[in-house]
Amino acid sequence: MYVAVKGGEKAILSSHDLLALKRRGDERLPELDVAQIREQLPLAVDRVMAEGSLYDPDLAALAIKQAMGDTQEAIFLLRAYRTTLPRLGYSEPLDTSRMVIQRRISATYKDLPGGQVLGPTFDYTHRLLDFSLSRSAGNESHDSAPTATPNPDTPAERVPRVAEILGDEGLLEDEVGGEDGPVGDITREPLTFPADRDVRLQSLSRADEGFLLGLAYSTQRGFGSTHPFAGEIRMGEAAVELAPEELGFAIEIGDILVTECEMITQFKGTKDIPPQFTRGYGLVFGHSERKAMSMALVDRSLRCEEYGQEPSAPAEDHEFVLYHGDNVEAQGFVSHLKLPHYVDFQGELTMLRSMRKAMDENAATADTQDQDSADTAVQPEEASDHDI
Repeated sequence: MYVAVKGGEKAILSSHDLLALKRRGDERLPELDVAQIREQLPLAVDRVMAEGSLYDPDLAALAIKQAMGDTQEAIFLLRAYRTTLPRLGYSEPLDTSRMVIQRRISATYKDLPGGQVLGPTFDYTHRLLDFSLSRSAGNESHDSAPTATPNPDTPAERVPRVAEILGDEGLLEDEVGGEDGPVGDITREPLTFPADRDVRLQSLSRADEGFLLGLAYSTQRGFGSTHPFAGEIRMGEAAVELAPEELGFAIEIGDILVTECEMITQFKGTKDIPPQFTRGYGLVFGHSERKAMSMALVDRSLRCEEYGQEPSAPAEDHEFVLYHGDNVEAQGFVSHLKLPHYVDFQGELTMLRSMRKAMDENAATADTQDQDSADTAVQPEEASDHDI
């Protein structure tokens, strides 16, 4: 047994060495550093931060490098590191109406107060490979590259939301919950059902983007009671405020890049509630419109019972969505199948062989009985003299 353990340990260490060689790649090429990943793969960094539940571009870039570009493995690394950090306090709710806008669009109003801001997006590009990107840019230093950071001394102007425009006319439901209400924490308390909306939104914000995208698509194809409009999608930097007990008031501790989406969906109303639009909400770290939009669509589907609608689709099932959306949990449970299951398999194998043996014996017995029945069948009576 000791020899087997030592042999396994040696193989594992050799696997680590091979992994390091694979990560480095061809040594004739310059090594990719963390700063390059952070600056030139920002969307991958943003996804790792969002689903890793830790806003730190440098650590997210490091995780991507360590994981060789496997975003789910990088998310796992960042989530694991997050558990080692102390909890210093809870921030105040983000005031996204005062974010420094980098992108803001609405599919419901053309002439929007504050304007439509296209910003950086693939939406208006031709999906054609740009071979000019394959050429090296030379030996320019990234330290001297210009940056497009806003002036911190310029206060952010408040840009009204589309939801406020509809709300002023009474055409959109009031937001559920409030800033002063208690908020759950799924990182410290286990997920239980029925789950309140604050807990659901936390789960969705760190859920796998692909999983949410598939669910959101299903709601648009009829597997969910929604007919959505993109009320507003905005991306920019929002101030994070903390209210220390010793001060008694909030102070700004920094800015983070976030993407916010509000979907509006028609609702016919009831005898107590007039016809109005309902809403779905999404907010994620970084520039991640696809994730925020998917989150908003699924959020509205999960609220179906609030409007007297019977859950009938996967996107409307709380347990199905929230239990299966976490990619760290999902990949852990799927990947555990790679671990040794020798004893379990031998048990299944023995049972299967026994079942097949019993089946063969039963078949043989049945054949014998059929043959005996054929041999003992009634024979024709011999002819008698009288008959002749």
